[in-house]
Amino acid sequence: MFDPKPILKSLPNLPGVYRMMNDKDEVIYVGKARDLKKRVSSYFQKNLASPRTRMMVSHIVRIETTVTRSEAEALLLENNLIKSFMPRYNVLFRDDKSYPYITLTGDEFPRLAFHRGAQRKGHRYFGPFPNAVAVRESIQLLQKVFRLRTCENTVFANRSRPCLLHQIARCTAPCVDLITAEDYQRDVMHATLFLQGKEQEVMDELGVKMGEAAERHEYEMAAVYRDRIQSLRQVQARQFVSDFNVSDADVIACAELQGSWCVNLVMIRGGHHLGDKSFFPKNADGADMDTMVEAFLEQHYMASAIPPLLIIGVAIETEALEEVFSEQAGRKVRINNNPTGDKRVWMKMAQTNADLALQQRSAQQANQQARLVSLREALMLAESTERIECFDISHTMGEATVASCVVFDKGNMQNSEYRRYNITGITPGDDYAAMRDALTRRYRKVAAGEGKRPDLVFIDGGKGQLGVAVEVMHEVGLPDIQLVGIAKGEERKAGLEQMFFPERETPVGLPKDHPGLHLLQQIRDEAHRFAITGHRAKRGKARMHSSLEDIIGIGAKRRKSLLLRFGGLDGVKNACIDEIAQVDGISLALAQKIYEELH
Repeated sequence: MFDPKPILKSLPNLPGVYRMMNDKDEVIYVGKARDLKKRVSSYFQKNLASPRTRMMVSHIVRIETTVTRSEAEALLLENNLIKSFMPRYNVLFRDDKSYPYITLTGDEFPRLAFHRGAQRKGHRYFGPFPNAVAVRESIQLLQKVFRLRTCENTVFANRSRPCLLHQIARCTAPCVDLITAEDYQRDVMHATLFLQGKEQEVMDELGVKMGEAAERHEYEMAAVYRDRIQSLRQVQARQFVSDFNVSDADVIACAELQGSWCVNLVMIRGGHHLGDKSFFPKNADGADMDTMVEAFLEQHYMASAIPPLLIIGVAIETEALEEVFSEQAGRKVRINNNPTGDKRVWMKMAQTNADLALQQRSAQQANQQARLVSLREALMLAESTERIECFDISHTMGEATVASCVVFDKGNMQNSEYRRYNITGITPGDDYAAMRDALTRRYRKVAAGEGKRPDLVFIDGGKGQLGVAVEVMHEVGLPDIQLVGIAKGEERKAGLEQMFFPERETPVGLPKDHPGLHLLQQIRDEAHRFAITGHRAKRGKARMHSSLEDIIGIGAKRRKSLLLRFGGLDGVKNACIDEIAQVDGISLALAQKIYEELH
């Protein structure tokens, strides 16, 4: 039994972070405290209200602490440690760092584009948006109203006539000088104001421009301004949060259903409701509402942009969070934990979103569980069958062979556990050898205790692939894992699949409307999608590879010079040594080397 008294005596009354360790020396919980002594001591009271906390305390064998200068600093350290250790008793939210943005590039004629990832200097970014669909819809709207270019710089620099977007009035064709730089920059300014939620300023200026054009009898131009104003009014009526007295805010609501939790995030940017996103945390059994919202705030906003106002529906301590978020954002960030008026209305909407998301997720999981039970019964599988893995091979005439492994577990596809295997060193097109390679690499590690053991493995293929799988499982020491081969039916039609078992002579088929078959098809199709996506990427990379890249002494700059001079690789191959040597940066000796390598 762990005796906490010695460590509790030595703890200071200072802010810091504590880590609970189990008998395997694993971190099972990370927490922060304004007063380490009081906070850690609270875990060892006689009557702990939470069963979750009692269970965690029963596994503690050691406690480590780190003193910090402030509670805000403790918050930062706690968040970093949670990401590093992923403790069993901390509520964990998926760390989504790839929110999409709209960007206006810093070019002479700025480009309107979709952006994910690191933000570069010189460009302007607007967002984040809850999903890619919201970004693309906004870009289409901006194209319609402000007609900014969306083409890549390489395309823009080499056009000799307007593209189709200009013909359908979605671009003003700055690539061929059909609009002056001054007029284009005015359109960019209007788009920027729109994205900042200042539609009325844009409409007022467009109204003035429309009047001026009409006075000059330029009625076509006046009609263009009129159409832009009408489009903006339609957007404003549909999207603008007119009763919300801030332009940028996040509304965060939390809901619980039968032990499952959901946090719904509603995003308002530039006075527009951009949409919402639902998050489903891990390790949430036995947690409460306050813990859930606090964990979301700490983990989510340490990795993404923070608006000036966060609206939450629970009364938690916000002082340290506001301090850290304000420092991170470089401006004041306020957390409103008692919304009233219009903010309360938006909180209710977010709460409804969270409730609906939980209900839909629960129904989906119940449906998947029913499918799994039907599959067990139809194929006479063990009742303990929960984790299913499926393999598929993809290649084009033996080129760029890739194997995929997808995982179904806990009633859903587990994307984070998917794996791809690049297959090399085999005869091109030998699916049996490819399957052997992928299975061996996968299950040699599982046999060594480095991964989770599946209850069932599907092999996309007939008796031949299944036979290979049986051999591999015996070789790696996992002969008791159930294997099933899935052969596509006549003319590869869905619903005619045949299942082959190592121990059964005849294949098994299921009716087209069988729930178990639908689950099998879902898993098989996901394995195929994952394999073919990897194969196409590998094949595309191989075909984009230039043989010039393999020549020592030819870097990116010289390669570009050669290709521009001769119009492509074929032109370089057809050139003589003297012609190659005329390219800037290419000596006669290097030209001879290039010629010899290419021939």
